Amino acid sequence: TVNEFVDGMREREIPLRVFHFDCFWMKEFNWCDFEWDSRVFPDPKGMLKRLKEKDLNICVWINPYIAQESKLFEEGKENGYLIKKANGDVWQWDMWQPGMAIVDFTNPDACKWYSDKLKELMAMGVDCFKTDFGERIPTDVVYFDGSDPNKMHNYYTQMYNKVVFETIKEVKGENDAIVFARSATAGGQQFPVHWGGDCESDYESMAESLRGGLSLCMSGFGFWSHDIGGFESTSTADVYKRWVAFGLLSSHSRLHGSTSYRVPWAYDEAASEVVKFFSKLKCSIMPYLYETANTANVKGIPVMRAMVLEFQNDPTCTYLDKQYMLGDSILVAPIFNEDGEAKYYLPEGKWTNFITGKQYDGGKWIKEKHDYLSIPMMVKENSLIALGYENNVPDYDYRKEVTILAYELKENKKTTTSVV
Repeated sequence: TVNEFVDGMREREIPLRVFHFDCFWMKEFNWCDFEWDSRVFPDPKGMLKRLKEKDLNICVWINPYIAQESKLFEEGKENGYLIKKANGDVWQWDMWQPGMAIVDFTNPDACKWYSDKLKELMAMGVDCFKTDFGERIPTDVVYFDGSDPNKMHNYYTQMYNKVVFETIKEVKGENDAIVFARSATAGGQQFPVHWGGDCESDYESMAESLRGGLSLCMSGFGFWSHDIGGFESTSTADVYKRWVAFGLLSSHSRLHGSTSYRVPWAYDEAASEVVKFFSKLKCSIMPYLYETANTANVKGIPVMRAMVLEFQNDPTCTYLDKQYMLGDSILVAPIFNEDGEAKYYLPEGKWTNFITGKQYDGGKWIKEKHDYLSIPMMVKENSLIALGYENNVPDYDYRKEVTILAYELKENKKTTTSVV
């Protein structure tokens, strides 16, 4: 199945850089034992080696829970690595897996224990981890260091992601350290990146995802994404294709779902063309996106910005929640209906559709129809957009053979761009 997915993407010329193994990589009732289910993956080292030879990075799903069937449960219990009840017993519940306990990250030895398990996977060829869960934390418990359990209900996820992020940084170096986190609290932006969790697979949930993401980005987080096509159930081909355009014009992008295979050709061949088109589009604007990401890192301004953040003096932008700025120059208005109808607002000034080149006067609402290879991707006036020479991979030398596109430059008004 892994080979079919990778080969299918490559045959259709769809850029692919990271392959993610979700919870199925561990045996049922054994979350988390950090061991590959031998019934499905009889040769994990060999498989990871083959994927590496295809120039892929590997991400695997983890969580901070240890089920009673896991071989790590007794080890964690005996060494005091698990959160306890007031009477000293290990705290457990039956959510998701029977008898689940929770790692106590206030215990330095438990942190090292958990980190060492991750290092074993990284030695095999794993590059990063999807740190799922961490938000359902009980308050009737006792922590190793005596932390207030009510405060730890929110702060727990910060400690969890920190341990994982610092493990990756130790092994791969600071420039290549990344987690793919769902749960977070204030300060969690120190351990990027984040995604929005398990939404439904319809237009309503697509819009809800954007609202939630913009809220997160207004709260100090620089990077945010979502499950393209939705997570629960299976979207229609129509929703999937519209979500692809939105998802590939987010800070980072992933095809992922729960009960069905999310490869584009499972919907229809037109979906493959849509994924190909917007994947290549994203790869081509990586110099612009990377500079925007650098700004998020240095200044804390997010990659995806609510309209009010960029246009604070325009009262219409105050409540807009179905469109956003991707960086400081590109406006994106996803399509949320089966009619292909876009309805979006352009602030004052001249705007140019990046895909079609069509120009618009701002200060008004626009209503128009778009096919699946189109979206309102509008560049504001007096902007310089840096394009890269490559559109088949997202990571390349952004300073090589750069093309700078100039949009409606204004006389006596300065504008700059950086390629980093």
